Amino acid sequence: MSKQRKAVALISGGLDSMLAAKTVMAQGVHVEGINFYTGFCVEGHTHAIREKAKPKRNNALWVAEQLGIKLHIVDVIEDYKKVLINPKHGYGAHLNPCLDCKIFMVNKAKQWLAENDFDFIITGEVIGQRPMSQRKNTMPIIAKQSGADDLLLRPLCAKNLPETLPEREGWIDREKLHDITGRSRKPQMAMAEQFGFDDYSQPAGGCCFLVDKFYSSKLLDLWQAQGSKDYELDDVMLLKVGRHIRPAANFKLIVAREEGEGRFLQGYKKDYVSLISVSHNGPLVLLDGEASAEDLYLAARITARFGQGRDAEQVDVAIVERDGLERVLTVLPLPQAEIPKAWYI
Repeated sequence: MSKQRKAVALISGGLDSMLAAKTVMAQGVHVEGINFYTGFCVEGHTHAIREKAKPKRNNALWVAEQLGIKLHIVDVIEDYKKVLINPKHGYGAHLNPCLDCKIFMVNKAKQWLAENDFDFIITGEVIGQRPMSQRKNTMPIIAKQSGADDLLLRPLCAKNLPETLPEREGWIDREKLHDITGRSRKPQMAMAEQFGFDDYSQPAGGCCFLVDKFYSSKLLDLWQAQGSKDYELDDVMLLKVGRHIRPAANFKLIVAREEGEGRFLQGYKKDYVSLISVSHNGPLVLLDGEASAEDLYLAARITARFGQGRDAEQVDVAIVERDGLERVLTVLPLPQAEIPKAWYI
C-alpha cells in the first residue's frame, strides 16, 4: 500500500487558498492549513472593536472548517519585522512588501514541513493576479529564495509552471491541476460552484492592512515620529483604531470614533496621557508623545471639538496622566476650520 502524502496549505481565508487546498485534497492527499499571524491581518480586529460593525468571521478559521481540515495559526510578529522594515524586493503601492512577505511565509511553511514530517506546500497563487508577488517572473523567485524549490505546488496555475516534485513523483496528477491566469475571478467562481462552495470571502484588496494607504500613512508617521523603523504589537493595534491627528511633530492624538473604540482605548490609559470632556459627552482621546503645557491646552481644545460641546462657549476637559493624576482644563473648543487637513494622518 502506498504511503498517503501530506501537504500543508497556506490559508489566508480567501477563495484561492480554499480552492487550492480542495484541489489537492480531492486527489487523496492529507492536507492541513497554516496561517501566519503578522499583526497586520485585517481579519476580525476592527470589526471586533467597533460597536456597530457587522459581525465578521475569521475567514481563515472558517475556510478550514469548510474544508474539514486542521488549521495551525503561527505567531510570526517578531520575525516579520525584518521583512517589513527592510524588504529586499521593496514595497508595493504603499508599505506592502508583498514579494518578500510571500517568500517569508513559504520559508516558514517549509520549516514547519520539516518539523512535522509533511511532504510539500500548497499556495493559492495565480499568475497575474497580484501586481507585485503573483507574476510569471516572480513565481521562481518565491520558490528559490524561500528554499521550498519544487516542494511548492500552486494547484490553480500549475499547468503554466514547470513540474514540481509532487507531480514528478506521482503524488499529484498534473492533469487534475489548473491553468488559471489573470485577475478575473470567473474560473475560481466556477470551480467553487463545482466543489459546492456557495459562501466565501470576496476579494477586497487582500487581508493585510499594509495594502491600505491610510493605514500605511499612519505607520510611516509613527516611524518618522520615533526616528526609526520599528514597532511593537500595541503600535500596530492602535494604528487600526480611531482618528489620528498630529498637531505637532512631538505629539499626536488618537480620538475614539465610537463607543467600541473608546472601550478599546481605555486599555491603554496607563501607557498614554488621556483626555476626555467631563462637562459634555465626548470621546476618549489618547496623547502619544511628549506634550508641553501649551500642547496640552491645544489637545484639550481638539478633544472638546469632537464632543457634544463643540459649539459651547466653554468645555471642561479632564487630562489624566499615566499615573492616574488628573486635572481639568476649561477651554474653548477648537473650530473645525482651525484644524488643518495636514494634521489628519
